[in-house]
Amino acid sequence: MTQQEQDEQEQQQVKLFFSRNLLEWYQGQKRDLPWRRHRNPYYIWISEIMLQQTRVDTVIPYFNRFIERFPTVEALADAPEEDVLKCWEGLGYYSRARNLQHAAKQVKEQYGGQVPSDREAVFSLKGVGPYTAGAILSIAFNQPEPAVDGNVMRVLSRYFLLEDDIAKGPTRVKMEHLAAELIPEGEAMHFNQALMELGALVCTPKSPRCLPCPVMEHCAARLAGCETSLPVKTKAKPPRPEERLAALIEGRGAHAGRVLIRQRPESGLLARMWELPHWPAPPASGAAPSARLPEAAALDRLRRSLRTAGLSARPEAHWMAAEHTFSHIVWTLQVYRCREVEVLLQPLAAEGRAAYLLAGAANTAAQAGVQGEDSLYLESGVFLDGTPVELFADGNESPEDSGAVRWINREDMANYAFPNVFLKLLNLYFAELEGKPQ
Repeated sequence: MTQQEQDEQEQQQVKLFFSRNLLEWYQGQKRDLPWRRHRNPYYIWISEIMLQQTRVDTVIPYFNRFIERFPTVEALADAPEEDVLKCWEGLGYYSRARNLQHAAKQVKEQYGGQVPSDREAVFSLKGVGPYTAGAILSIAFNQPEPAVDGNVMRVLSRYFLLEDDIAKGPTRVKMEHLAAELIPEGEAMHFNQALMELGALVCTPKSPRCLPCPVMEHCAARLAGCETSLPVKTKAKPPRPEERLAALIEGRGAHAGRVLIRQRPESGLLARMWELPHWPAPPASGAAPSARLPEAAALDRLRRSLRTAGLSARPEAHWMAAEHTFSHIVWTLQVYRCREVEVLLQPLAAEGRAAYLLAGAANTAAQAGVQGEDSLYLESGVFLDGTPVELFADGNESPEDSGAVRWINREDMANYAFPNVFLKLLNLYFAELEGKPQ
């Protein structure tokens, strides 16, 4: 036997040891998770989409509510998008929910509401990539397809001492081929879940628990003393900070006890979700881009933004700061309490967008004898408070300003889907309003 043949034989034994011991460990240590109680491919599909970028403990209650609300592919396909987003509210990465519903419509129309078991068909579903497809095919249909996510790449990098950068596409392909070789015949369903479980519970990113690991004996990284330095992964570019000014507009008169929310555009970031109106804050003169704008300048900028958007409100005082992190950007929201301007109660009460022709409304304001800062109307190229119109034509307009607006109280929140940061802000505000401690 040549040295090469001997090395190949030893490597094959290492692989067999890994697969056998991992399966045996999984049967005794696997967690009781709700999606593991079913072989329903629809449930497995939902769980895998929810688990992307989200911890298991967070997903469990969402999964249970989601399948209760949308128990079948058809139920999800036929539901209003607003209902789907509301059920997803707080999980983040909302494009996952939209893609999931789009794919449910594909399954309903093309496959009679039954999740397909054909590899090409599963890959054709919107939002289903190699990992999700592999998870559906292996867990639901026991097909020998690899399901390689970050947990799996970490385990394989350490066990086989692979120093390829897992952030690169060719490395993922290499890992998929290796994972496929490791799947014991007829055990794809259990093996892929075992591999994920080992990465989640034992071979963790930091401080891996090597002693209770079922495959530690042949783990090449542990034997080389470099388990904590693997896997190799290029650091992603840090998200760009962006300061934004948010308006918590408190209603008066008929709107007392309510706040104004707006809907985001039909496409793009957080599409069609609801929020407090907010706009980018220009950097303070001579300061770092992430520096907070001085109070007077922030109030002035917010006043201009509100007027440009046609929202009848006067900023009064800073309320609090909040943060919302995306993969590529971090919003720091400086939230200001704003007072609804009484003269425009009626236009803002109308269904849909609080938009109106400023020039046409000027006559109404003039007839009402409106003067001073509460007036937002135009007359001969100036606002009635004397501010030249051109001061507001500074690029502060936003496509977000074209969305619908609504006056809501706490009970109304159940009818709208909010990004998590605005959900928290609104809950905090209404709790303060009701005198309830947080």
